[in-house]
Amino acid sequence: MHATRSTLLLFAGCAAAAVAALTGCGSREGSGETHLLWADQKQLPLSDAFLNEPDPSPQPPLPGDAHIDFAEMKERLERGKPAVMSRQRRMLEARYDLSDRPSDVLMFRSKYVQRGPRVRLPEGMTWEALASMTPEQIREEDAFPAGFYPLPHPHHEAGGMVFPQMVIDETKRQTGRDLTRFDLEFDLPEHFLPEFPPPLFLTTRPDLGDVSQGQLITEQNFYELFKGILSQKDLDGLRLLVTPFPQQQFNLTDDRRSERPSMGVSCFDCHSNGATNGATHLAPDQRAQQDRRRIDTPPLRGLNVQRLFGSQRALKTVEDFTEFEQRGAYFDGDQMSATKKGVNVLERGSQVANMADFQEFIDFPPAPKLDPATGKLDPTKATAEELRGQDVFFGKGQCASCHPPPHYTDNTMHDLKVERFFKPRLVNGRMANADGPTKTFPLRGIRHTPPYFHDGRLLTLDDAVEFFALVTQVKLTEEEKRDLVAFLLVL
Repeated sequence: MHATRSTLLLFAGCAAAAVAALTGCGSREGSGETHLLWADQKQLPLSDAFLNEPDPSPQPPLPGDAHIDFAEMKERLERGKPAVMSRQRRMLEARYDLSDRPSDVLMFRSKYVQRGPRVRLPEGMTWEALASMTPEQIREEDAFPAGFYPLPHPHHEAGGMVFPQMVIDETKRQTGRDLTRFDLEFDLPEHFLPEFPPPLFLTTRPDLGDVSQGQLITEQNFYELFKGILSQKDLDGLRLLVTPFPQQQFNLTDDRRSERPSMGVSCFDCHSNGATNGATHLAPDQRAQQDRRRIDTPPLRGLNVQRLFGSQRALKTVEDFTEFEQRGAYFDGDQMSATKKGVNVLERGSQVANMADFQEFIDFPPAPKLDPATGKLDPTKATAEELRGQDVFFGKGQCASCHPPPHYTDNTMHDLKVERFFKPRLVNGRMANADGPTKTFPLRGIRHTPPYFHDGRLLTLDDAVEFFALVTQVKLTEEEKRDLVAFLLVL
């Protein structure tokens, strides 16, 4: 039934030709809303999906080298930037349909959720046919969709924090700080990222609604926004969360990646308004460089009900996580570089405690269709499609085994063994191999925080449903998948 597909995947080391223009998809009307059809989407060559070109922009000496010529280094890395970003773009376009296809579902204010599976399938393959294969067959026939492989950093060999342009622009407008890197830029299109600035809700003052008032919270406005709402202790915690401190790529030394010497980054530069903006970097734990994981910034919402922190570290308290981030993650786990660049050693009894206190006030967005007592749908408010999706979630889909209500997390870790489905290979400097145990993140408010999975490889909720249905070997019909997405959108 399934012809071998090894000839479809060309793992060439040379540069592949530019990808053809993305094609549109049809639509059909039903139940008063438009559903996107993806089955007739033309296929693109998959060679670029597994690019393994040499690093087009060789890196300068390691941090700490006292003989760096900053001007020469900057000129060399700027010269190499177009090749770096072209390599990443070709890989992304071969993996995904990157077009802007919004649904009619809003996040909170005015940004619409993207709909439809965006992961491209091998030519001739369908989701139904793929679901009928065993993990061993998928692996041997190289049929695992390229978009389900681990996602490389925009420049995996270099790594480091990278911010979306919308974050760079607003931070610079408010504070004068420039989070631009001269050697690379963020890679995913903005329409796949969370609404910006995101709303902020407090468990202590739910009556106020969005306390950010539609603004990006920075050191310039936090006091005006929160005085009279927070105690002085918690105001101080928020002050520290918006205060920039030295980081590996943004600092005052001559091996930085900012044009001008930088005061650094703040916690809220990645976790905008206590949520996320999609900023990415590499996990500081693994070595060698090719084995490090890309990290998609998770939201800080609902930390008061979570018991594990960090996607794979399983730190046991918010305080541990807060302290680790500035001592370790900011500097890629390099203590010598951290010392040179001016690591901010937080005082546990006051600074760490105050920061943790505020973080535990950050609430999930409202979900008016959920029953407050059970966390499940209120049948008087939900649509038939959403109720069917809830049945799939708690029944055939087995989603609730890891994501039980009311917050839709089991506060533990699971190893999905995704490596069963593919053969390890190097892709744009990232070794695609086993992920290992990963924290079960809450699904409350999930529509507000794309992309999904710990490295952002799943661009839409439709992609997430296809991925987990395949990996867990749960065979869902197309209608069941649509209903399940409808349920996830109201959590």
